[in-house]
Amino acid sequence: MHLTIRALILAGLFSLSLTCGQAQQNNAVVIGTMDSIHSRILKEQRTVWVHVPASAQGNGPAKKKYPVIYLLDGDKNFTGVVGMVDLLSSVNGNNLWPEMIVVGIPNTDRTRDLTPTRVTSGLWIDSSTARRSGGGEAFTAFIEKELIPHIDSLYPTIPYRMLIGHSFGGLIVINTLLYHKALFNSYVAIDPSMWWDRQRLLHETGQALHSHAFSGKTLYLGMAHTQPPGLDTAMLQRDTTEGTLHPRSILQLSRYIMDTSQNGLQADFKYYDAETHGSVALMTTYDALHFIFKDYPLQFQDSYFTDPAFKLAQFLTAHYQKITTKYGFTAEDGSALLPPEDMVNNLGYFVMGKKEFEKAEEMFELNIKNYPSGFQAYSYLGDVYAAKGDREKAIASYKKSLSLKETEKTKKKLAKLER
Repeated sequence: MHLTIRALILAGLFSLSLTCGQAQQNNAVVIGTMDSIHSRILKEQRTVWVHVPASAQGNGPAKKKYPVIYLLDGDKNFTGVVGMVDLLSSVNGNNLWPEMIVVGIPNTDRTRDLTPTRVTSGLWIDSSTARRSGGGEAFTAFIEKELIPHIDSLYPTIPYRMLIGHSFGGLIVINTLLYHKALFNSYVAIDPSMWWDRQRLLHETGQALHSHAFSGKTLYLGMAHTQPPGLDTAMLQRDTTEGTLHPRSILQLSRYIMDTSQNGLQADFKYYDAETHGSVALMTTYDALHFIFKDYPLQFQDSYFTDPAFKLAQFLTAHYQKITTKYGFTAEDGSALLPPEDMVNNLGYFVMGKKEFEKAEEMFELNIKNYPSGFQAYSYLGDVYAAKGDREKAIASYKKSLSLKETEKTKKKLAKLER
């Protein structure tokens, strides 16, 4: 079932429509779909918010597919994460991360779903919390057996999946890594509630990380400043009061995860001294995605654009073939990563300005190969031929561009040559 939700923002001047792949209407800002699935495991209807990159409807490869972020507390975190992923994967020429589908999972009973064990009493546990606790395994089974198959059946996904959770959500992230590690490739635990159940999962984590292999898995841990003022992390480790149990537990977890030289886990930890428990989620997600996709961005050198012997197009192709393999894309199903169309066009025009015509020609031909319906590459290739004095090829290239999309700029260039 697909629904549309609207929330008034900016004092009612704009509306936010969570619908995907539809025309922008009524001044709506479209960022996703509100989807729904009935869970037999949880015995309830569950709503999820889904964002699919705009390029899924665009000019790229017919079978373009995307990694998936599964985001806990989705109703609180969806808009921030979607905006961040879009900005750094496609907006303003950014290609720091791959474009990704974001699946936000709003709560129906947060304490039930995000706590892995049942408790009857303990620090910060009231009767309501105790009664509702311990449904984390059933919730994980819902994600594995119902939600992921549902998303994979309806949206253009690849098998690379990430789980992001904050507080109780971070607790269930760690539980999933330990006991269902094959379910996700990457895990982000944000200020997790490792104090839960007298630190039971914390102790289990220390044991599991030293006795089991986690090759191919990535974990990023973020910690907020939740200890009393004036207490730094060194002092915090020596403190034994109940009020510091939450941050002390995370510090202990950080020591466990950073001592992973033998188990293959790719892990990183950061303490955010300026962030509170409530504010740390966005900053941690930003840093986590940079860590997880650290090999994704291109690293250029000036000589790549000036050395006539350097094959720029081959360099781009090889880089995207490498990260295609690392991040779970496959050439077989058509989801292989390709150098982004706009980036290649911009680089081609840049080297053409330096009169590196062969490099420019190779760049635009690369785009024509990867994006055969892209009109701009043909127009720019015509510019290269015109600059080289090859009038016949320039005219043919401009005509091909206009056959795909008529633009006044290309019409004028063609008319000038034909005169």
